[in-house]
Amino acid sequence: QNNDKTSPSVTAFLAKLMKITSTAATALCVMASYSVGARAFSTLVSRSALSRVRNSAAVSRSHRVPLAMVSSTATPADAVTDGAVASNPLLAQEGLPKFSIISPSDLGPAVSHLLTKLDSDFSALEETLKADTPYDQVLPAIERIQSPLGYAWGVAGHLNGVKNGDELRKAYEENQPGVVQAMTKFSQSRALYDALVSIKESWGPSEDISFEESQQRRAVENSLREMTLGGVGLDGAEKERFNEIKMRIAELSTKFSNHVLDATKDFSLTVTDAADLEGVPSSAKAMWANAHYMHLVAEKTKDGEGTAEDVEQVDPATGPWRLSLDGPSYVATLSHVPSRSVREKVYRAYLTRASEFDEEKNNVPIIYEILRLKEERAKLLGFSNFAELSLAAKMAPSVAAVEELSDFILQKSLPAAEKELQEVLALARAKGGDEYSDANLDKLKPWDTTFWSERLKESKFDLTAEQLRPYFALPAVLDGMFGLVDRIFNVEVKAADGEAEVWNPDVRFFNIYDKDTKEHISSFYLDPYSRPADKRGGAWMDVCIGKSEACDQKIPVAYLTCNGSPPVGDTPSLMTFNEVETLFHEFGHGLQHMLTKANVGDVAGINGVEWDAVELPSQFMENWCYDRPTVYGFAKHYETGEPLPEEMFEKLKEQKTFNAGMMACRQLLFGQLDLELHSNFDPVKGESGEGESIFDVQKRMAAKYSPYNMPLDEDRFLCGFSHIFAGGYAAGYYSYKWAEVMSADAFGAFEDVGLDNEEQVKEVGMRFRDTVLSLGGGVEPMDVFKRFRGREPNPEALLRHNGLA
Repeated sequence: QNNDKTSPSVTAFLAKLMKITSTAATALCVMASYSVGARAFSTLVSRSALSRVRNSAAVSRSHRVPLAMVSSTATPADAVTDGAVASNPLLAQEGLPKFSIISPSDLGPAVSHLLTKLDSDFSALEETLKADTPYDQVLPAIERIQSPLGYAWGVAGHLNGVKNGDELRKAYEENQPGVVQAMTKFSQSRALYDALVSIKESWGPSEDISFEESQQRRAVENSLREMTLGGVGLDGAEKERFNEIKMRIAELSTKFSNHVLDATKDFSLTVTDAADLEGVPSSAKAMWANAHYMHLVAEKTKDGEGTAEDVEQVDPATGPWRLSLDGPSYVATLSHVPSRSVREKVYRAYLTRASEFDEEKNNVPIIYEILRLKEERAKLLGFSNFAELSLAAKMAPSVAAVEELSDFILQKSLPAAEKELQEVLALARAKGGDEYSDANLDKLKPWDTTFWSERLKESKFDLTAEQLRPYFALPAVLDGMFGLVDRIFNVEVKAADGEAEVWNPDVRFFNIYDKDTKEHISSFYLDPYSRPADKRGGAWMDVCIGKSEACDQKIPVAYLTCNGSPPVGDTPSLMTFNEVETLFHEFGHGLQHMLTKANVGDVAGINGVEWDAVELPSQFMENWCYDRPTVYGFAKHYETGEPLPEEMFEKLKEQKTFNAGMMACRQLLFGQLDLELHSNFDPVKGESGEGESIFDVQKRMAAKYSPYNMPLDEDRFLCGFSHIFAGGYAAGYYSYKWAEVMSADAFGAFEDVGLDNEEQVKEVGMRFRDTVLSLGGGVEPMDVFKRFRGREPNPEALLRHNGLA
């Protein structure tokens, strides 16, 4: 039975909101204004890292920030000796990065050498470009010219996210302007633009073209749009100002991200009273005790006089315990600590990070300047505001269409959310004592909601997160996840630790093989654990090596980065179920990169995929965390090997829609707040006090999308909203919900044939691999979806999966 049979009204609704017309397909592209081709843009400037952002009531996983641009002076070309070039590991680009010998001091000489070569090679190419220059002599040549710098800069950007330190940060910032300026030369080359226009004008009808030609056409169209947004049509003072804005926004984005990272690292709260942690899961107490121990070790050894052996281990049962703002610690605090005062301190610290409460790391003026500059940049290109610019190359045809979809979901979500919160409040009143009585508390405080939601979930389903964790040891979860892709996509994942150098001992390396041909088709690194001292928060997939025929790159390689619970002592990483979903999510992104059949680098894998479609495979993979064969492929007790009890699995499935209304409203709020700031908000009046401030806008949007949970006056959530101020989601955060419509409906295809029908599931899985995971950006995303599903997406699948239908 097809659970998602589309009614005429829904079909019309989706056709109105999501269908890409030929006009929309050739509209101006968003945010790819620094170079030619989505691959070149993502590799050299933004890295387009993909993230897992599924917000619990407690925490939003943050997006991997893009490489930013900061003004300074890179190492001059004449300072780079032949010897330095020959020995520089960033220039040894045969194979995988040499992480064990790369140092921050390598970056300047490598970038200087590569920029000189890139400038020379591109200038030579420009001289050959004519109106009749064929495709094979244009974009493939651009890929080859940009690839060496992309490789080195990509490695540097990756390390800046996972092994951040003062030296690397400084080297990165010093060399950023040269990279940006070089990419500007590509995006503003009239000779290149004219050659691409001539290629496009030579095309015949688009019907019945091969996949190879479809890739080439998409790559040319993307490049033309990116060049238009890169200022190729600007001259004189406008062009000069445009380039100044581009550089300044990048500089500000880097500062924003660094402020968030530093503010997160700066805070800690040491708890010494065991009563404050009464009833807290032992895994959380062990994590905090270990954090306190590691802090003591760092203090003892910082001057080189002491050793770790001089520091006694901290007993998790007696403490002290060191709480922090990194993901696992923050979520555990808000979810389990019974002390309201402790929860409040941690919550307020998190919500005021990088704000005016710490002038050295104040992101408020940075936000205003970024918004001003983005609006100015958009207007220089002929747009009314930055949101219009952002949506120009996305699936969504307009801001109004996004608002209409959001309101459609809100109609179902808001009544459910209000009912859910009342149920949480009722439990707090019944079980929380006098401080939660009507007389003392009119409504739950923000630091109460997650704690009592967790208690409600435990009482409703008689199942705690702590009871599940022993069944979700990371090694077993990996085996189960790899078993799933073996079963539905016909690929085998094999551990290959030792075949690649890594940046941290916890990092693992894997190869993927096609089961029929036995061919090695891709590889990936996995960096699974939180390291707040040098690793950015959140979870993301990023490109190490992309598939490209022009560059003779046949085996794509991905970075998968999470911030999960680390092992403690001899106990392996015991994951929360949310962390399991996060891992599946990032692996979904990785699969689209690694299983691509596209060989034009600019549209291979995730490259060239519209931003509001790129979350389809990642969110699709999360659904398998509730599939019986998949779960029982990994849910085994880490000590006894016993499988997850059937009763616990059934309760786990029942929990899937718990507080789904509040979750949906929260995501809608983030998406619409983002669009409002980039469309209707006046940052000049906002900063001067003549109009709404950014925090006024936050409250106004909350009044519509989460009126039951208005932000505190001192709430500075926006100061840590790296997605839109230091990442690729500016005027695009809505993409998560937009893509979730497609991902829910895509999973519905498996439900239609019956998840217990192994043969049919495999058939549908191979169709998903051959379309969504294989075609990359070489085909328009709506066409990709229709090739898989046979029709356009149905939003009712999303509502049904969330229990809101």
